This record gives sequence, structure tokens and C-alpha cells, in this order.
Amino acid sequence: MLLNSNQIQKIIPHRYPFLLVDAITELEPGKRIVGLKSVTVNEPFFGGHFPGTPVMPGVLIIEAIAQVAAVLVLREIPDREKKLVYFSGIDKARFRRPVVPGDRLELVVEVLRLKPRLGKLRGEAFVDGARVAEAEILSTIVDRGNQ
Repeated sequence: MLLNSNQIQKIIPHRYPFLLVDAITELEPGKRIVGLKSVTVNEPFFGGHFPGTPVMPGVLIIEAIAQVAAVLVLREIPDREKKLVYFSGIDKARFRRPVVPGDRLELVVEVLRLKPRLGKLRGEAFVDGARVAEAEILSTIVDRGNQ
């Protein structure tokens, strides 16, 4: 493990219950990153999605991919505590199978294009080696307070 939850929280501003990445296991600066999310039955969204048949919402899988991407992008910025990474678009999102309690998401993100204020990244989520979701995400890096 390269980064644990405490180290991740020093890079991105997300906190429980919205921090959706537990660890970073691989990192090639400016190119690729791999993160993990252990999906437990105690996740707050399972109470309503869906009672009796808990399924992780697809939008939260994409959010987990985006948080891993944000670690990759913000890690290299010296004044990252003054920055936020916003979604500016999601393209080619596909969901292959439900993610349920007990699954462990492996979140793989690769840079397609990265500029000082804009990024385009491709993310994939896997459970036990099988792809469960994928998307291209577009992001904008902004100064905090200038939202």
C-alpha cells in the first residue's frame, strides 16, 4: 500500500461518509493510479438503495473513480490545500454488473490528457478481476473560494 486513508485525506478534501477510496496501491505520477474501496454492508447508501437487495449506486462508483483521479492530479500540486478538482463531464460511462456488500473495488485510472487546469482521465472499476464499471471523466482544477 502506497497511501492509506489518512494520507489520502491529506491530498483530497473528502471525508466520511463521502470518502470512497480506502487506499492507493499503485502510482505512476502523471500517468496512472490504482486505488481500493472495500464495500461494506454498513455503507450509508445501502439503507435506501435497495432495501433487501443492497446495490452500490453507479454514480458512487464513478465518484470513487473520480476521487482516485483527484489523488493523482492533486498529489503533484504544491499548494493543493488551496485547490479543488471538479467534475466537468462524464463520458462513456458503462456499468457491467452490480457492486454489493463484501465486494472490493479496484479503481484503475489512466491519464488521457492533463493540463494545468483541465484533465481527461479514463477510469475502470474491477471486482475480483472482472470489470464492473468504466467511464471517461473530465475535470477542472479550481482555486478554493472561486467556485
